[in-house]
Amino acid sequence: MLKGKKIVLGVTGGIAAYKAAEFVRLLVKREAHVHVVMTENAQKFITPLTFQTLSGNPVVTDPFTLLDQTEIGHVALADLAELIVILPATANIIGKIANGIADDFLSTMVMASKAPVLIVPSMNVNMWESRALQRNVEMLVERGFHFVEPGVGELACYWYGKGRLAELEEVIEKIEEIFSPKDLKGEKFLVTAGPTQEPIDPVRFITNPSSGKMGYALAKVARRRGAEVTLVAGPTILSVPHKDIKVVSVRTAEEMRRAVLDHFDECSVVIKAAAVSDYRPKISSQRKLKKSETPTSLELERTVDILKEVGKRKGDRILIGFAAETENLISNAKEKLKEKNLDLIVVNDVSKAGAGFGVDTNQVKILFPSGEVKDLPLMSKEEVSEIILNEIAHLLKQRDKGSLQNRINLK
Repeated sequence: MLKGKKIVLGVTGGIAAYKAAEFVRLLVKREAHVHVVMTENAQKFITPLTFQTLSGNPVVTDPFTLLDQTEIGHVALADLAELIVILPATANIIGKIANGIADDFLSTMVMASKAPVLIVPSMNVNMWESRALQRNVEMLVERGFHFVEPGVGELACYWYGKGRLAELEEVIEKIEEIFSPKDLKGEKFLVTAGPTQEPIDPVRFITNPSSGKMGYALAKVARRRGAEVTLVAGPTILSVPHKDIKVVSVRTAEEMRRAVLDHFDECSVVIKAAAVSDYRPKISSQRKLKKSETPTSLELERTVDILKEVGKRKGDRILIGFAAETENLISNAKEKLKEKNLDLIVVNDVSKAGAGFGVDTNQVKILFPSGEVKDLPLMSKEEVSEIILNEIAHLLKQRDKGSLQNRINLK
């Protein structure tokens, strides 16, 4: 999403300025083009050479800088920027921008630019909570400026409270959100992710290697694009993808089934990316079985096929399934697509390197009821999610167009 994006980073004079260097590295790693502007006070905390080395571009520090010897610096960068990020943002720069003061390169550039602006504050807790500062923040929010609020913790001034710079990955996620289309706004998504565990006794269980990364990526990207997301997740070590995503934690296939059905009626899109156990022990002991009494074979029974159950009652919802295969990918996926009444199915060969469980990448094929097959190369799971969600957005448009035509015909 950030590849090729032109981002101008404004660094102001706060102790968190050193974290801006790591932030530049994260943006460059995502192949963004980064230009850095430093205020005079920022240079007392970190040198321009650091940012020039990391960004690969000259750093602007002089309010009267000319770019290419002829272009007025603050106007040229204002026009170039697809996004301006101010990190860390002091109370001073927030106050200046809110009240129309343009007395240095950064504040002048912001005033001259039509690009979205993301402000990431860092300051003493009392400064953050002051009525003047909060009023300035409110004014900027009303004008369409974006904020990532500071975190709570121990501050450099030895106070404790809200004021420390937000985690950089949180800032990156906000940038991804700003650049994402909002074509799923108004839709309610139900996404399942991760494995299930079917207990043999309190300490042993049947499971699979699913990490939940694919489902979590889908939930995260759907939220970026405006959807309201509920994530039903089996046991995983992953962090909650975003505070605005409702996460329902489950363990067994039956718990996942109940959670899916509990939230099914309210959703318009269901994405079943979880690796649900097909079998469970017919008898599960309530106490730990001793080695001497543990059976050498287990009698198993089938779990309920959640996807098939949902497919029978989907109505006009969009229903997406996943299939993890090791052979006959297309034929197996086609059978599942039809049997479970899906709008599309995503299949991958989990025996391939980089496309199986527990990794950040995937290589999938997307199959449609028409017989069309889209074969995607190896890419990150977020990139795969973007492509899947593009298809879902298209399906939603077709559904809405059909509903509108039906209403017209009824008249």
